[in-house]
Amino acid sequence: MLKLLHSADWHLDAPLAGLPPAQRNSLRLFQRTIPQRIAQICHKEGCQALLLSGDLFDRPPCRDTLEAVWKALGSLSIPVLIAPGNHDFYQQSGPYAQAGWPENVHIFTAPQLEPLVLPELDCCFYGAGFRSMDCPGLLAGFQARAAQRYAVGLFHGDPAQRSSPYSPITAEQVRESGLDYVALGHLHQRGFFQAGSTLCAWPGCPMGQGFDETGPKGVLLVTLEAQAQAVFLPLGLPEFHDWTLDVRQNPLAEIERKLNAAGENDCFRITLTGEAEPADMAALQSTLSCRANLILRDQTVSPESVWAAMGQDNLEGLYFGLLHDAADPTLGRLAAELSRRILDGREVELP
Repeated sequence: MLKLLHSADWHLDAPLAGLPPAQRNSLRLFQRTIPQRIAQICHKEGCQALLLSGDLFDRPPCRDTLEAVWKALGSLSIPVLIAPGNHDFYQQSGPYAQAGWPENVHIFTAPQLEPLVLPELDCCFYGAGFRSMDCPGLLAGFQARAAQRYAVGLFHGDPAQRSSPYSPITAEQVRESGLDYVALGHLHQRGFFQAGSTLCAWPGCPMGQGFDETGPKGVLLVTLEAQAQAVFLPLGLPEFHDWTLDVRQNPLAEIERKLNAAGENDCFRITLTGEAEPADMAALQSTLSCRANLILRDQTVSPESVWAAMGQDNLEGLYFGLLHDAADPTLGRLAAELSRRILDGREVELP
């Protein structure tokens, strides 16, 4: 059995645009811990190699960031294999060309898949690195032919769009590759698919960078035996949450209930909706001031506004009038609320 850790898309030194300055600074400190956290998982899980599928750096990194990566990777006694991506593509002026990378680190710099045989692992790794922001499909026409027991592909690539400029790959290419495992980077939401005897997987980013990257993030623990398997391991870094809460009576209780189930360093954007009297947003922010990374938005509407169209000389007025006079007032009210949401272009959740 061969045990690997697979990670990608660290995006170190990302600008984290759109977030308040204090929030950006806090998240950057957490982001800087990614290399060391991953090294600790390698030690804990007894991994035999670490696979890094590109975009470790969002832009040319500052010296402190680069040295933190070198220190973490150099603390490992296992091979570390890196395939540069579209954000950190290989170039002579880039971070991967600098002296200082530990001896156990191998960086794939060729723009096509090239073999690296590690006899002690009985495995041949096929890797490639982006040489510019875009890259043609690296798996097109490829087939592994090494004699080792295991064959693993490692590169940055897009399995979601055939027309992607970022090395698009298809299930057919994966099936015909002869690889046991294809270790991708690029997509920030983790995923996988099985094509024939080959497992193709991508771990997503280890920490979200905004409210479009919500939920737990982490790495994949990969085992190769009769068949490849990948298990998600969270890194325990701050998460982004983008919630919509229907608050009708007690918005504070609803918000606190959700917050208590999340991590204290997580980032929250909570939108209050529903038919309710306008919430006292200043009071809510003051009460919840202990949550530094909290954004509150009020999109509630007055209960009476549900019937605002009633009496108008048009189809909408007639429709709401009929609902108002329905034989079952409760059902009529519910139908009116849902109809008002739809007409206002708001999200509808059926009770």
